Amino acid sequence: MIVAAPTLQVRPAAGKLWSRLLLLGPAFVAAIAYVDPGNVAANLTAGANYGYLLVWVLVMANAMAVLVQYQSAKLGLATGLSLPEILGKRLGTRSRRLYWVQAEVVAGATDMAEVIGGAVALNLLFGLPLLLGGVIIGIASMLLLALQTARGQRSFEYAVLVLLGVIAVGFMSGLFVNPPDAGSALGGLVPRFEGTDTVLLAASMLGATVMPHAIYLHSALARDRFGFSPDPAVRTRLIRATRFDVLGALLLAGVVNISMLLLAASSLRGIEGTDTIAGAHAAVSAALGPAIGVVFAVGLLASGLASTSVGCYAGATIMGGLLKVRIPLLVRRVITLIPALVILGAGIEPTLALVLSQVLLSFGIPFALIPLIRLTGKREIMGIHVDSRALKIAGWTSATLIVGLNCVLIALTIAGQS
Repeated sequence: MIVAAPTLQVRPAAGKLWSRLLLLGPAFVAAIAYVDPGNVAANLTAGANYGYLLVWVLVMANAMAVLVQYQSAKLGLATGLSLPEILGKRLGTRSRRLYWVQAEVVAGATDMAEVIGGAVALNLLFGLPLLLGGVIIGIASMLLLALQTARGQRSFEYAVLVLLGVIAVGFMSGLFVNPPDAGSALGGLVPRFEGTDTVLLAASMLGATVMPHAIYLHSALARDRFGFSPDPAVRTRLIRATRFDVLGALLLAGVVNISMLLLAASSLRGIEGTDTIAGAHAAVSAALGPAIGVVFAVGLLASGLASTSVGCYAGATIMGGLLKVRIPLLVRRVITLIPALVILGAGIEPTLALVLSQVLLSFGIPFALIPLIRLTGKREIMGIHVDSRALKIAGWTSATLIVGLNCVLIALTIAGQS
């Protein structure tokens, strides 16, 4: 079994609610990736253009996300190593570098989407130019990362939890003003498509929900919070407690995601200009009132700020594990800010850039998901924490569905161009 040097041991009292609450945190940081500006663009576009048609995609994606994030956290706790670190040890030099390239492209696409989303929010709230807004988001995220560097992961988790609460209020408040039609929403649970465009949107929503960088990151978050214990009983208790962390965090993220689609379906359907975040914001303000519009924009701002900080953290984890090179988080923040600022400065439509970035992410999922399922299913890696037969079946089923959707997307896109 692969092990790391023993570090902090945590011995929660089994079965006590308070001890479980004290262990919450890592999954809520990872969950920020599931409510980032890319989700906003994909979910609003789906709801505004196709109503409740693609609700089933979000429900399916969130169910898979619970499984995937639990697997990732379990890997970190069982081995004391992150997923990128294990891959870095098992791959040859050339393979490791090539693998890092695709993982870095995915992380870069994620970060670009998050900075752009934050810049759009500042434009909506204060009328700031997008380029200036991107710079401000970059600086603000540096301050948040500086908190993690100076005060440790727990302080970073508290800050992210506050932002997650703001995101939830921002994107769910409109539903209380104009609730969706319950029958139509339930009808959206039936899996179906309506042409190539809906498949493209489904892939975008999937890429925005099951996030590759969150898969890489969660193993490091769990390990960094609790360390590695040589005592199997302690590891078992931690892994059991992690289930509550993952279920709570991903349930909240899933509700927020579905709320965005339902809001668009109930309030934005058929309204001109709702194919962009700015247009959707204007429509929300017109239909539900300016106060709801402001709350929506604040939620988008919190989403961009929190998710870009978490994305930068993930990128550093990927680089450290695969390249075995550690760059300070603040230095990496400056470097990864450049592509987003170039897009903002070039005048490319932000929502289009966000949706396309999520499609790119959907193609990066198998490169993170398949190795994760293979590793957690190997007894020589996981020891007594190896996946059960049922968990293996669920994991490979999820991977098959994701890869299959991407193949359909490619085929339909090519057919549509011919």
